[in-house]
Amino acid sequence: MTVSIIIPVLNEAEEIVKVVTHLCENADQRLADLLVVDAGSTDGTAAIAAAAGATVLAAPEKGRSRQMNYGAGQSRGEVLYFVHADTLPPATYLDDIAAARSEGYPIGSYQSVYDTDHRLLKINAYFTRFDFMWCRGGDQSIYVDRSVFEAFGGYREDYQIMEEYDFMQRVREKHPFKIMPKATLISARKYEENNYMRVQLANLIVFNMYRMGFSQERLANTYCRLLKYR
Repeated sequence: MTVSIIIPVLNEAEEIVKVVTHLCENADQRLADLLVVDAGSTDGTAAIAAAAGATVLAAPEKGRSRQMNYGAGQSRGEVLYFVHADTLPPATYLDDIAAARSEGYPIGSYQSVYDTDHRLLKINAYFTRFDFMWCRGGDQSIYVDRSVFEAFGGYREDYQIMEEYDFMQRVREKHPFKIMPKATLISARKYEENNYMRVQLANLIVFNMYRMGFSQERLANTYCRLLKYR
């Protein structure tokens, strides 16, 4: 098994060095490449990521879906592992992915915890151990066999929001999905820059709008209007 890590970024200078360093320090010969796909950062993200050990690619188009698809197309691994810049996977991520695949799971993600003692965020994290799709998201990091990723056409590039949820939902209709027993460590910055109830309300509203078939533009505009977030 060889794994390609793909991290889409835009102005993540404060976070990128931590995740790239962490992933490199816990890698072995199974890591084919670690690609940071930059959408035009102006804060030095690309240089910081390269200095930390990543291969930095300039995305030809902005948008997380496009960045992740572009990174997948430039990568070499048999398995694609999509990680957010403000997320730290367990140090055993390569072993965990290998174990999950050996059990017959071509796609999966971790549970999650937040880098805060906020009681309500601990409740959020608790529910990620269960197989509810509304508990799944890109912050938990997603691994997927390249063959499966390509068979499903990757991420939908017309999606501005919930692209990872959509991808997991489509693949789960055909393949078993593994919730790995460990957890990613997620930055609580979105909650700190807003507040817990505001973020929960925004998530609930946009999730239900998505289920009701609202346009991507409407979803993205609603989310941006409700939250202060990068």
